[in-house]
Amino acid sequence: MALNQLNLSLQFARFAGVQAHRDALPRHAVARWIRHALATDAEITVRIVDADEGQALNREYRQKDYATNVLTFDYAQEPVVAADLVLCAPVVEREAREQNKDLREHYAHLLVHGTLHAQGWDHETSAEDADEMEAYETAILQELGFPDPYAD
Repeated sequence: MALNQLNLSLQFARFAGVQAHRDALPRHAVARWIRHALATDAEITVRIVDADEGQALNREYRQKDYATNVLTFDYAQEPVVAADLVLCAPVVEREAREQNKDLREHYAHLLVHGTLHAQGWDHETSAEDADEMEAYETAILQELGFPDPYAD
């Protein structure tokens, strides 16, 4: 299967414990995960942030005053996908621990999830849309060698 082209910028904010997140997110792996979720070529920036920056962005852009795992800022879907994916490291780390997942595995899931959002997928519109998006995420992740992220 030929994968779409990706122009990737991978950024890490400065925060305590950032090295564990750098180690879990080698550039080649991040690019591979995102490319498997792309239906077209893309220009995507991935930024790994601390809780303060994650909360500030979520508050400013979604009017929700807490840090969330991933925020997708989609700017264009044609002729290429253009988006920023912002992942909050402490939230991702906590969720991975709570779900008994490897940090790398959880990041892969959230990057696929955010990439689908950047292409117009939305799980908040209906239960049917949520089921369809989850099934597609699961298929992509299994293709990448990861287990079903929604399995209990």
